[in-house]
Amino acid sequence: HAERFFRAHLSHPVWGYDEKLFNREAWEHILRKHNGRLPILIKAVPEGTVLPVKNVLFTMENTDPKCYWLTNYLETLLVQLWYPTTVCTQSREQKKIITRYLKETGSQDVIDKGLHLFKLHDFGFRGVSSVESAATGGAGHLVNFLGTDTMAALMMIKDYYGEPMAGFSIPASEHSTMTSWGREREVDAMRNMLVQYPKGVVACVSDSYDIFKACEDYWGTELKEMIEKRDGFLVVRPDSGELPKIVLDVLDKLAGKFGTTETSTGHKLLPPCIRVIQGDGIDINSLEMI
Repeated sequence: HAERFFRAHLSHPVWGYDEKLFNREAWEHILRKHNGRLPILIKAVPEGTVLPVKNVLFTMENTDPKCYWLTNYLETLLVQLWYPTTVCTQSREQKKIITRYLKETGSQDVIDKGLHLFKLHDFGFRGVSSVESAATGGAGHLVNFLGTDTMAALMMIKDYYGEPMAGFSIPASEHSTMTSWGREREVDAMRNMLVQYPKGVVACVSDSYDIFKACEDYWGTELKEMIEKRDGFLVVRPDSGELPKIVLDVLDKLAGKFGTTETSTGHKLLPPCIRVIQGDGIDINSLEMI
């Protein structure tokens, strides 16, 4: 089958096919001498190791001098490790940024409670090239954080690492579930989220029509009492606007309605019943800017 595939793939309509392209003798040598097992030795640093640049993550050697060609056959497959390791590295650097600013703004208690592990949530499933990419990249992120909506990563970690549940999420609305109520009934859609989820954490996208009206008139006035009496907190999500201005503006609007306290470093803090999440346009640079 392999030889037929080579012939079909490498045949030319004018010059035909070079019989030397498929090394049948070499593959039969592996079959005879090694019972079909590839004579390859792979060495790798322990998984999850933080490694400085200019170090190899793994090496691959053929252990049979007659199979000197084999490593090149496998290179393309194995170097796909670059993707989850790159995601993991990016995620770790962003975790360092988040942790640094939590400390600098008087929020050490967030770290002490382990809540910083939920400060960078993975919504990346729909933005990658395949389900497999979502699984491996999402697993890389979960080395550093506990928040994810990427189910493929959770299933892969369960299957290959035996971890029953590596990440967690919360009920959350998205634009279609809000706009289906119509513009005039947006506040009813928001109220419905609070009614359906009377306790715990719930997130609601709030920029379907007017994010500032949502913050001041809906969340901050009509629904304010419901929010303050909930056993848990509401997460308001703006999903458009220019960074970092939109985040600052939303925080200011909510602060004007719900009030703030000061941390030990003099930074403003919203009351425990309400928080903000920014999803649109987040990368390592915009994260630090915000």
